[in-house]
Amino acid sequence: MVPEPVCHNRILEDVSQSPPKALVLFDIDGTLLRRAGAHHREALVAAVKKATGIATTTDGISVAGMLDRDILTAMLRREGASAALIRREMPRIVEHAQRAYVRTCPDLRRRVCPGARMLLYKLWRRGIPAGLVTGNLTRIGWTKMERAGLRRYLRFGAFAELARDRAGLVEIALRHARREGWIDYASTVVLLGDHPNDIRAAKAHGVRSVAVATGLIGAAELAQHAPDILVPDMRALSIETLFG
Repeated sequence: MVPEPVCHNRILEDVSQSPPKALVLFDIDGTLLRRAGAHHREALVAAVKKATGIATTTDGISVAGMLDRDILTAMLRREGASAALIRREMPRIVEHAQRAYVRTCPDLRRRVCPGARMLLYKLWRRGIPAGLVTGNLTRIGWTKMERAGLRRYLRFGAFAELARDRAGLVEIALRHARREGWIDYASTVVLLGDHPNDIRAAKAHGVRSVAVATGLIGAAELAQHAPDILVPDMRALSIETLFG
């Protein structure tokens, strides 16, 4: 059974009664936010220590485009932890990491990527549903959106603990949006991300891919993965361009 995504239940004001049959999905790190600080990594390290007693670090682990559980697994494997231990302790680690991040996350309003807030606002005004597809754990992702002042624009999210990979998260998001009646199988769906993994996840489901060069991956490398649209940042995107 496919897990349910985590929904944001706040009723949005000023949304059309008959919104367009379209959906826009956003990655967080490098896409909606950048340079958000070391608090996320520190929460993962602290969680592993609290749950297992093992001292770890994210140093040398290429975390861009990864799901949090995969990052945690890589951290533990490097310290010699067995697969059995990782599997047994992962639920506790995930819970501790989320608690730690909620306690330490700073104000992120100045960390919003150029053009992201305005694009979200325009989608909201037009009644086009927007959601998250992110490698962040649930409470980490929503906390970032709250501290950045972006949560009001997002109806739901598919997060790291809900699927094995990013393509699985896209599948969860699509199923949820269809079930809610926001889209049907003929609708245009767009996924915005800053990493080749976002492009691959979009292509795996026939979703329109928009790559933004606001993360750690440069435009030249992103172009090699043939996104439908490639922009330096979201200021270059209009609603019309977004949907082609």
